[in-house]
Amino acid sequence: MNQNSLIQNYQSVINKVKQLSQQHRQSDSAVNLIAVSKTFPSADIRTLYEQGQRHFGENYIQEWTQKTIELADLDIEWHIIGQIQSNKSRIVAEKAAWVHTVDREKIAKRLSEQRPVNLPPLNVCIEVNTSGSDAKHGVNPSDVLALAQTIVTLPQLRLRGLMCVPSHMDDVVKLEQELALMQTLLQQLQAAGLAVDVLSMGMSADMEAAIAAGSTHVRIGSAIFGHRHYPA
Repeated sequence: MNQNSLIQNYQSVINKVKQLSQQHRQSDSAVNLIAVSKTFPSADIRTLYEQGQRHFGENYIQEWTQKTIELADLDIEWHIIGQIQSNKSRIVAEKAAWVHTVDREKIAKRLSEQRPVNLPPLNVCIEVNTSGSDAKHGVNPSDVLALAQTIVTLPQLRLRGLMCVPSHMDDVVKLEQELALMQTLLQQLQAAGLAVDVLSMGMSADMEAAIAAGSTHVRIGSAIFGHRHYPA
């Protein structure tokens, strides 16, 4: 994609998020846009940074690590939105600002232990399996509170809220049910006395439904960067 088209797409998404935020959110706080840059080159990230974008999401740790080197001169707030293997947790703890996919006590403890003490605590969200499908990542909704109560005891982590990847993009009723469940789970954590306020949900295909359901952070990739071409 040429740079003019990329900038046009970005501005279109910015305007759409702002419109939906004003339409659906009862508070004055805007919905935060995370530009999901996985598989796209560092040059595209640099272009959007020059347009004012600071939050970028990456799935693949090895690819992201290379980008942190190529873009080290930029003050980017990196969001990890893919699964983290134990042997890749140190680089995440050292260089990321957010992890949206914590679903195990083991990985939470590793991230806390490996987070440098001179950095602010790592912002984390618990990934929830809202569909109950074994094919999906995330913790069972009934186990969210227990994991949250563990995370808040870890000194180098800051629990911010919950994240999901809905399974029913083509079924509006089921999609809305999964998104509503996330709002309910967040309220349960708040009722238990936990200072959480983030719902990370909504991608290019379901952004409007997610914002209507209370999303605070949308993770938008193809609507900005175009369709991905994965290696064979």
